Amino acid sequence: MLYDFSRTRLAWGLLTIGATLLLAIALFFQYVQGLYPCVMCVYQRAALAGVILAALPGWLAPRNGLVTGLALAGWLAASVKGFWLANEHVGYQLNPSPFNQCSSFADFPQWLALDRWWPALFHPSGDCSDTSWSWLGWSMPQWLMGIFAVLAGLAAFFIIVRISGVRRKA
Repeated sequence: MLYDFSRTRLAWGLLTIGATLLLAIALFFQYVQGLYPCVMCVYQRAALAGVILAALPGWLAPRNGLVTGLALAGWLAASVKGFWLANEHVGYQLNPSPFNQCSSFADFPQWLALDRWWPALFHPSGDCSDTSWSWLGWSMPQWLMGIFAVLAGLAAFFIIVRISGVRRKA
């Protein structure tokens, strides 16, 4: 049953829409609440964009094993990267000092200059150690650590489902 679900447009659509909703929430915090993103926030947004980009091919070709295999790998990689970025960001918040600060400028590669191509989403203008927002005692990067952990766990789970489903059917 889970194997079959992992091969549906609904599964990939839920992932795509969920990650897109998280980016929309980030924009709400930035443009409505006035919480400007720091460079770590921008990198975490890029990781969410990676999840979305990985999910799109799965949504378009959910029954193609090669396409969805690559999509699952991309989903897992982007989620793990997002988790580590959020973890580093939490370190800046919990241990602020002049010697433990993030950069003020995004350092994207020249071939992927997201901060210049799409500044409304990827231009950093905030402070990494700012903890002005929290909910249930957790700061935004702590929530993102949890979100990325869940995303990575789901990706790993569906990879295992796919592998065990393929072996069972062979």
